[in-house]
Amino acid sequence: MSNTADSHGTGSGSPETGSGSDSDGARPRRFRPVRVLTVAVFALAGLIFFTSFNTAKGTNIRTDASMLKLSDLIQERSHKNGRLDESNAALRDDVEALARRGGGSTKAEEEKLAALEKSAGTQKVKGKAVTVTLNDAPPNATAKLPGYPEPQPDYLVIHQQDLQAVVNALWQGGAEGIKVMDQRLISTSAVRCVGNTLILQGRVYSPPYKITAIGDPDKLQESLAASQAIQNYMVYVNVYGLGWKVTEDGPVTLPGYSGTVDLHYAQPVE
Repeated sequence: MSNTADSHGTGSGSPETGSGSDSDGARPRRFRPVRVLTVAVFALAGLIFFTSFNTAKGTNIRTDASMLKLSDLIQERSHKNGRLDESNAALRDDVEALARRGGGSTKAEEEKLAALEKSAGTQKVKGKAVTVTLNDAPPNATAKLPGYPEPQPDYLVIHQQDLQAVVNALWQGGAEGIKVMDQRLISTSAVRCVGNTLILQGRVYSPPYKITAIGDPDKLQESLAASQAIQNYMVYVNVYGLGWKVTEDGPVTLPGYSGTVDLHYAQPVE
């Protein structure tokens, strides 16, 4: 029995009837591009399915499990780096104790060494302190003042330049030492943000971010107020509710830097 597609349109006056028909009455089949197109569509769909399966290796490619694993890995490495810093600090204390016991150095040499250690940030420093706390805005924040647009997601989080502006202003204000979160900064410290997290010397932190500086509180606060970058940040504080708090803490002792002081840099491939 012929199918509907073959019988459709046959009859009197049809281009398929005429004297050129076979003697057995069978009509020649007409070429139909629709069939070829249908086969091509199914073939393409199969190719896409195979490629997707091969890429996902049989897993759900829409899941964010891989991102969760990466986040867990970063947190694990951050905790490991923290433990290594503590171990390194203990070993450094042992080395310094052995060096003092061994003697062999003059008083002038010891004083010079102490001054260098203080400048390098490897020794504790004590004095009056100012602490600046930065925090993200509430997720449902809206513009508090007329004439400002509704906030974009970037408006509501602390950025790397915000932290750098505070650190730079405190140094300019004469800070003798600065601690970000629980780590002492040295000359090679880099304050970097990835997304809404802070990565400092191999460890990861989330807001609120606390920055503590030892120095003259009045000069430190004057330097903060004079910073143009911080003035720009204060616009977002007043309009969108970003966190900003400055406190004078009285006598505070900052820990010495306990991490490695070796420099790591790129090398050309030979």
